Amino acid sequence: MRELTEQGEGVISTQVLQEFYVAVTRKLGVEALAAKSMLNTFSALETVIVDPELIKDAVDCSILSQLSFWDGLVVVSAEKSKSAELWSEDLNDGQVIWGVRIRNPFTQT
Repeated sequence: MRELTEQGEGVISTQVLQEFYVAVTRKLGVEALAAKSMLNTFSALETVIVDPELIKDAVDCSILSQLSFWDGLVVVSAEKSKSAELWSEDLNDGQVIWGVRIRNPFTQT
């Protein structure tokens, strides 16, 4: 993540930004203002804004790929940004969904 943010090569969606904030404050106990400050790290990345069309695409993706709606939204956000890879611990490493290859950053290769 550090390399991607420093080089400005990564992409993140508004959904992932929201999920990050909730996870670090609720699950990790990070103070709200500290978590907000952490969000600044991601400002160097391209941001995919979740809009009504993307939500409809996520519904299609979730149905066709048998994913949760939320995982489908992450996938179609990556596809919209023309990302070749999507880093996720929630999907299967190496799987290709809607032309996007899934990489689990915690899987050892």
